[in-house]
Amino acid sequence: MNNVGIVLISHSHELVKGLEELLDQIQQNVPIATAGGTSVNEIGTDVFKIKEAIESVYSEKGVAILFDLGSALINAEMALEMMEDEVKNIKIADAPLVEGAYAAVIQSGIGSSLNEVIASAEEAKSLQKVMR
Repeated sequence: MNNVGIVLISHSHELVKGLEELLDQIQQNVPIATAGGTSVNEIGTDVFKIKEAIESVYSEKGVAILFDLGSALINAEMALEMMEDEVKNIKIADAPLVEGAYAAVIQSGIGSSLNEVIASAEEAKSLQKVMR
């Protein structure tokens, strides 16, 4: 069964590798790729690492992209522009990285569509962590 691929983008290589490890424990049949840090794994993002990550998990089911900070979004958009005709069924989620990725992986793992995976990730913005 093909599932929606998940790409995790962060300014920190260690952050997305740790998140990937967590998500793999939850759902092992979801393709996950990371693009953290620059080409030499310093703090920052790299458009070529992002493009490569997208391509590595791409299938006809699509790819959901989650990111940490603003310039990661800019580089994700640039990677999609570089891919031009290949950019079918690839969407960027407006979601918190950790909670959104968790929700996206669960949704992808049950065979949901790209739109459902993105919606689930974006719903994580409204989750309450503390009961008052």
